[in-house]
Amino acid sequence: MKPEINLNMKVLVVDDFATMRKIVRNILKQIGFTNIVEADDGANALQVIKEDKIDFVVTDWNMPNMTGLELLKNIRATEKAKNTPVLMVTAEGLSENVVDAVKAGVDNYIVKPFTAETVQAKIEQIFAKRAGK
Repeated sequence: MKPEINLNMKVLVVDDFATMRKIVRNILKQIGFTNIVEADDGANALQVIKEDKIDFVVTDWNMPNMTGLELLKNIRATEKAKNTPVLMVTAEGLSENVVDAVKAGVDNYIVKPFTAETVQAKIEQIFAKRAGK
């Protein structure tokens, strides 16, 4: 990993499928992240974000109660969390979805299925961009 990424930052993994949360969590651990919390939908994730200091969000797009896109919009509208980097994971590579996510302020996105290398590359892109590199 590049040095500008703090591997101790608190990462929130949001997905309605426990198996997918576990896969993402394991990939993040493989990359070196140590402080990972989970939520099973956007509504619960928003609650976690309001109650805790979350430094980075990895969220699924399609979830019950609140989609990843709705969660993203809520994060961007929350003063405390509006600058939190968000990586969107989606099964759909539809360009209009990507455009909607970009308009809502997503930092990057990954289309399923993905590899640990892809996740790491996308995370590095997010933090390099935010560091102005």
